[in-house]
Amino acid sequence: MSTRHTHRTLTFPGTGLPMAGLLRGNLFLLLLAIFTFHPLIVLAQTNESIPESMAYIASGPTIIGIDKEAPTTQSGSRQSLTLYQKRMSMPWSKEAFHDEGPAHWVFLDGYFIDKYETSNQLYAQFMKDTGHPGPAYWDDPRLNTPTQPVVGVNWFDAKAYCEYKGKRLPTEAEWERAARGPKGLRYPWGNKLDPAKANYGKNQEATLPVDSLGEGASPHGLHHMAGNVFEWVQDWYDPNFYQKTPHPANTQGPLKPIWIGGTGTYVDRLTVGAKRVIRGGSWIAAQSSITTSHRFWNHPSNNSYGVGLGFRCAQTAPESMSDSLRVATIEAMKNMGMEKWKEANENLKKALSLDPHNEEISQMHELVQAQL
Repeated sequence: MSTRHTHRTLTFPGTGLPMAGLLRGNLFLLLLAIFTFHPLIVLAQTNESIPESMAYIASGPTIIGIDKEAPTTQSGSRQSLTLYQKRMSMPWSKEAFHDEGPAHWVFLDGYFIDKYETSNQLYAQFMKDTGHPGPAYWDDPRLNTPTQPVVGVNWFDAKAYCEYKGKRLPTEAEWERAARGPKGLRYPWGNKLDPAKANYGKNQEATLPVDSLGEGASPHGLHHMAGNVFEWVQDWYDPNFYQKTPHPANTQGPLKPIWIGGTGTYVDRLTVGAKRVIRGGSWIAAQSSITTSHRFWNHPSNNSYGVGLGFRCAQTAPESMSDSLRVATIEAMKNMGMEKWKEANENLKKALSLDPHNEEISQMHELVQAQL
């Protein structure tokens, strides 16, 4: 055994359990600990792959929504605001409904989601294959190049396209998790606004290609989760849904539409009625709309919110994807406990190919790399 092996004590991230020495003498305890932290491990390897141009987001808990805080006074204490002050000082969506809070946990099964908004090129093929009518602005030269996102589609258009591709619209919870990443970021790229990383507020002449602004991609590699086009999701809109999320597992919005109106606030100046959720802001929308927790809505038949309505698709991942991830992780842990660093490295590479943004697996991989 080399000197570096004997003088360095490694532990499993998040567990405090040693990886070598002690565990080599009692592998049963190691496996017991692993199954405690990963109770659904299935010891079978599969050959599932991630569909082209999609990202895999593994099953697990995630935070959605945000908690609002009252402004602070000069002394640092929280300022008590009147209802009128709250309405005047908050971004308008929160002013109207306080619909982005509270922050709360949900648990989602694994799923795939498109890395890019649906392009004009892909939508044109859909129209050719199915005879589906063209969207609004289809002939607008500012917006109709093949690589730009399709705009002027209503919710039914978006749903039909996703089904044509063997997919579906993402739920609101899936969309938000994909935008925020494991750390629950305020913007797809981090917690501070960077105007260079998103197309919003008419800072560009029109929409940008769906694969552009890679520096503003979400932790899962999704482009334009802030700005470019508002994106339809599956759920009906309920301004109070985050206050009462009834089903924290695979959360979906209300089963029936909520009739919006009569609130006495901003929404009274808009058309009332049943709405579907749209997320992410657009190239013409305000800065306040591009945060990862921002919720907005539109009538499902409306295809003309300015020129900013588009979408991306999602797909439920087979359970075998989660099985593959668990198998690769447990095999790596076993290899690490026996100081089989090369084998551990190969298994961790498999795990990271499925879940490249898993911090725990990444930390394990760094430790193994140091032993090679």
